[in-house]
Amino acid sequence: MKHLLPTLLLLFSSLLGLAQNQIAGQVTDKSGNPISGANVYLEGTYDGASTDVDGNFHFETTEKGDQTLVVSILGYETHYEMGNVSYFSNLKIKLTEAINTLTGVTLTAGTFEAGDNSKVSVLKPLDIVTTAGAAGDFVAALQTLPGTTTVNEDGRLFVRGGQAGETQVFIDGLRVFQPFNATANNIPTRGRFSPFLFKGITFSTGGYSAEYGQALSSVLLLNTTDVPDQEKTDIQVMSVGGGLGHTEIWNNTSLSINTQYINLSPYEALIPSTQGSQWNNPYESFAGEGVFRIKGNKSMFKAYTGFNRATLDISQEDINFDDSVRFRLTNENLYFNTSYKYFTDTNWTLFAGASISRDNNKIGLLDDVIDAREVAGHLKVKTKKGFSSRFNLSVGAEVFQTDYEETYLAQDGFTFNSNFDDTLFAGFAESDIFFSNDFALKVGARMEHTSILDKFTVSPRLSLAYKSGEKAQFSLAYGDFYQNPLAEVLKFDQELGYEKTSHYILNYQYLNNGRTFRAEAYYKDYDDLVKFDTEMPQFNSVYSNLGSGYATGIDIFWRDNKSVANLDYWVSYSYLNTEREYRNFTEAATPNFAPAHSFSLVTKYWVEDWRSQVGVSYSFGSGRPYDNPNTAAFMAEKTKSFNNLSVNWAYLIDQQKILYFSVNNVLGFNNVSNYQYANAPNANSVFDRRAITPPADSFFFVGFFWTISTDSKSNQLDNL
Repeated sequence: MKHLLPTLLLLFSSLLGLAQNQIAGQVTDKSGNPISGANVYLEGTYDGASTDVDGNFHFETTEKGDQTLVVSILGYETHYEMGNVSYFSNLKIKLTEAINTLTGVTLTAGTFEAGDNSKVSVLKPLDIVTTAGAAGDFVAALQTLPGTTTVNEDGRLFVRGGQAGETQVFIDGLRVFQPFNATANNIPTRGRFSPFLFKGITFSTGGYSAEYGQALSSVLLLNTTDVPDQEKTDIQVMSVGGGLGHTEIWNNTSLSINTQYINLSPYEALIPSTQGSQWNNPYESFAGEGVFRIKGNKSMFKAYTGFNRATLDISQEDINFDDSVRFRLTNENLYFNTSYKYFTDTNWTLFAGASISRDNNKIGLLDDVIDAREVAGHLKVKTKKGFSSRFNLSVGAEVFQTDYEETYLAQDGFTFNSNFDDTLFAGFAESDIFFSNDFALKVGARMEHTSILDKFTVSPRLSLAYKSGEKAQFSLAYGDFYQNPLAEVLKFDQELGYEKTSHYILNYQYLNNGRTFRAEAYYKDYDDLVKFDTEMPQFNSVYSNLGSGYATGIDIFWRDNKSVANLDYWVSYSYLNTEREYRNFTEAATPNFAPAHSFSLVTKYWVEDWRSQVGVSYSFGSGRPYDNPNTAAFMAEKTKSFNNLSVNWAYLIDQQKILYFSVNNVLGFNNVSNYQYANAPNANSVFDRRAITPPADSFFFVGFFWTISTDSKSNQLDNL
């Protein structure tokens, strides 16, 4: 017993010694405000506590030596303190706010998203194809967004004072070299691609990423669907043709195809064109697309291909000819791209891809013949690393190869050949830096060298975003953008330089429960634009890079799908002030494709009792400038305003069968896009003219769409 007492005293004192390590401190945010409810514990033990309302914590531990103290709470980055446990007695710990990808700031200046998974989307894939007047063409639907101009005799994208050739299109990050169908003069074209195969669209009206180049105005990014949700077949019977689509799935492998045949002959026989054009053989085309996919555990492989063959034969009035001018066209286009993406365990993303296209045009103009061929390719590799939630880095390199040949054979036997070859190398680096949930920065640069011009460029890109409230934010963007002269010029002259523009953008965006408001002001400064001394580029024209110009304006967008049950609508307005001295302009002036004011209203209403979606769209454009040689002023007169009211009606016969009607320009507005003047004055010394108008004021469409799917519920409302 006398030996037991000292032993117990020794054990008791040892236990007291083990409990003497006191861990205490305070947890605050960067501003010094206390954080309550944070978990504070020693890693690998059960020893810990939570902070009180003042941010204080206190607990005891028997651990000794070097330890790791962990402090964690939702909304803040986890903090680690490493050192000897005896020093964890009076800690002052400041936590850094975690970046929330759902509610944090986003970099949106100049960019519209269309995708179901994007939190900054102002459109959904359904919107791209259910807009009245768009007739399933995603380009026509995008023309209802601010920053775009409806040039109804062309059909391509004209963005913020830029001509159509200043916008580039990419599929899965790879360049599409001929994104629009070939057509005749003053007959609007359509995009080559069906919405059937795409999951989302990113449309940049300016200030786009350093990953993309060779576009002075904007880029349009199309992303194919990664993994289809089910097998299905889509059947289309239309007043202008028919189509068939199918998706097949084998475990992690899938194939989607879409084919379409268009023939305007029946339509023209019923409702012939009456305004300055007469079809000898109306437009006819066959098109097919396919996407093959293999999804691995950490990888995705895609192969996309598209083929189109189109023919037309039309006679059009010309002020300088007594008889109509006959134009014949056969176009064949083949496009293929493949991409591979791999995700590593260390948060690296690796991407490699390639695209190639071949475009052949055989054109008959009066009795002359033009044969043109373009073969182009794109190779691209890039890698992206997320070093933390606050910092990621993307770097890449790419090569573009273009081979263009054209042969002109005149009626009298004269032959002229023109061609060019170009290899363009580019490298880019870009980083997103999130300083907090309220402030972010994107900074990057792009370097390019083109063999045909033998010049090197460096293009800085910068974007800032600040979240001013829970639902609102401001963005700023700046960038330099370079582009080679268009093929119509390069085939005659390879001694020119790049064309250049600089973009300055200020953006405000507000998102709140189905309501979106965007306002954006911009300024674009053009330098080194191509000029020539003839009406159109010719083999004997004198070319230079002495052109310049500017474009400035304001774009407004409002969308609301919550205020009225079953009603979804958006409103767009754009003000544009632009002048250029380029091409054959004798002085700086506003081009014909750039009206000062543009307005669009798009409405879609679901009528439950009718099992129908009814859509109405209205577009307005103020008068467009044109040059009247009967006056001394250059490009000083304007056409009358553009107006278009279009309607559509999709009726669900049953869940998978749809009857669809649409009328473009239902009120038959007689829109004038420009005037053509005679080459020489008449006997009264006056230059005669004729108005350039659409072949017909209105267009009617009827279609039947039937889906056969495994869930017996899907339909093609997404594709109408």
